[in-house]
Amino acid sequence: MKKISQVLKWLSSLKIATLLLLVIAVSCAAGTLIPQQESNQFYYENFNKNPFLGIINAKILLLFEFDHVYTSFWFLFLLIWLGLALSVCSFRRQLPILKSALNWIDYKSPRQIVKLSVAQTIVTNNYSKSLEKIKLNLKKQGWNVKETDGRLAARQGVIGRLGPILIHIGMILLMIGATYGSLNGKTIEKFLAPGRSIDLLNNNKEKGLTIELQKFQIERDPQGRAEQYRSIVNVIEPNGNNQSKEISVNYPLRYKGITLYQADWSLAAITIQIDNSPRLQIPIEPIPELGEQVWGTIIPTNKDGKNPILLTVDSELGPVNIYDNDGTLLTNLNTNKEEKVKESLIKIINIIPSSGLLLKHDPGVPIVYLSFAIILIGGSLSIISTKKIWVLHEKEKSMIYIGGLSNRNLSGLSKELPNLISFLEN
Repeated sequence: MKKISQVLKWLSSLKIATLLLLVIAVSCAAGTLIPQQESNQFYYENFNKNPFLGIINAKILLLFEFDHVYTSFWFLFLLIWLGLALSVCSFRRQLPILKSALNWIDYKSPRQIVKLSVAQTIVTNNYSKSLEKIKLNLKKQGWNVKETDGRLAARQGVIGRLGPILIHIGMILLMIGATYGSLNGKTIEKFLAPGRSIDLLNNNKEKGLTIELQKFQIERDPQGRAEQYRSIVNVIEPNGNNQSKEISVNYPLRYKGITLYQADWSLAAITIQIDNSPRLQIPIEPIPELGEQVWGTIIPTNKDGKNPILLTVDSELGPVNIYDNDGTLLTNLNTNKEEKVKESLIKIINIIPSSGLLLKHDPGVPIVYLSFAIILIGGSLSIISTKKIWVLHEKEKSMIYIGGLSNRNLSGLSKELPNLISFLEN
């Protein structure tokens, strides 16, 4: 039993809990700085040449599961350890403190009163009448009073002792909710052009919701820089019910446990016409070699596939740059403009942007929100000071002794006692 007690004491140590919080915070920072849930090849390409912090290469990173920090075995172990430490602390410390605050302590000796942090002595000729006045005044000011054989015990703010326990419960629920969401949640990132859709599967692997992009718009400042992205999406249920919603950056859509964010933008295709051909919608892909936000495609100008040209664009507004196969810039065309390139008449009809949508399903969110509410309530209750006052009389000396304790704001209690004395003098 002694060893078990020592282990429990060590687990509930404030130093251990603080150290765990520090390690968890550092781990979360690493999970933010290191891209998560990427392929192994991604980490070999990016971290072998430039190790994280100069020492963590791809092999170490993958070995210790830094590619998925929040679901790694060691991070979950830290959360379980912290939850256990908080639980032990609540049972070993906070619950006994609450129980002690709820118990009435009966001081029978003036010496016990005098030794309290705040104490006053009153001379009275009628102690029974004075005690009655004190009792009525305490009750009037919201104190809970208990009288025993001419002695008074009063307390106020006992509910404040419940605050730390609620904070511990909230933190444990927060870790449970975050862990449950990490292990069972799903994230889908998809670029959609207007008219395209995503089919989501339910738990039975059957078709559930369908997210269809109806319209996408990029708002730009006078210098042409993107300021805001807006998407109008149709949420289609299996029974055919259809709801149209607008989302934008910082204004996501929440629908039946799924959160849809406006995350990014891209360019999907260029619609062109070559000579008298029908309108051709040609997909374009990012070309990082030419710039951070450059998209393009290669198309032939002859029927036999020869004499190809490269079309590049960096904005849905254009222009479209046209290069020869040796990299020479031939021309640039705005939308609804045409020009002869290599004996072919090329017309740019439009440039089709695509919306970067991020879908998240996190079943742990309700638990996390509940934990936040409990932590806020617990934090508010913790502000309340718990105060206790004892009053007894000594017949031989015609004296009344008043003393009190407070877990915080002791100066406030020391200012309340003179008001009681002043009340008796009136």
